Amino acid sequence: SVTMWLLLQSLLLASSLRLAAAFPKGCYPSEEEGLKTFRCSNAQLTEVPRDIPNDTNKLYLDSNRIPFLPRDAFRDLPLLLELDLSQNSIASIESGAFRGLAEHLRSLDLSSNRLVSVSKDTFSNLKAKVNLSNNPWQCDCRLQELVRAVDLPPGSSGGIICHSSVQEEHVGKPFLQVMADTDFCNVSKKTTDIAMLVTMFGWFAMVISYLVYYVRQNQEDARRHLEYLKSLPSKQRRSEESSTISTVV
Repeated sequence: SVTMWLLLQSLLLASSLRLAAAFPKGCYPSEEEGLKTFRCSNAQLTEVPRDIPNDTNKLYLDSNRIPFLPRDAFRDLPLLLELDLSQNSIASIESGAFRGLAEHLRSLDLSSNRLVSVSKDTFSNLKAKVNLSNNPWQCDCRLQELVRAVDLPPGSSGGIICHSSVQEEHVGKPFLQVMADTDFCNVSKKTTDIAMLVTMFGWFAMVISYLVYYVRQNQEDARRHLEYLKSLPSKQRRSEESSTISTVV
């Protein structure tokens, strides 16, 4: 019995060592408050690890150097409840990056990254509270749609600051404060409408100019032809004049 117990312990230890070796350096599994946790905090990662246990409930990828979230980055983590991606270099999130997390995910932290503009469709169907604070946001219609589409954690909205904006007076101000006085999507629509009107007016002016040129050119050709007819004998001239007048009309 003792021999079997020692053998079993050796097998379990060897299995644990092989599993640990499969994880990126600085990453390790644990259990916190009864939830299976996988921590990769400050592990110098430049991408989302691929060998995360698929029964993970809490995933910490904070304080790394991840610049980009590809499509289906977390598709093998159906039981994920909390995802911390704060303090990375994330500047781009591909559509479908969070696909498969809609059912269970309740917390998503994207604070302190390099996000400038993200489509609201990126978070489609997510019920999680999404922390978007401390990013260099461009304050425009796209950000307005995003903020209205996601559920922000209490107290995090003040950290969504306008890093850039079409209107300089908005820079440095909390976006929700600016949004209370400015409908960015309505401003964008008005700008688009004005651009369309200017384009239509330009085409209309070109058509009118062409018609004026065409009429003047015909008049000039008719005048020259009439002068030519005057130099012809009278009988032939009357016949040609009738033909010319008919053509001009």
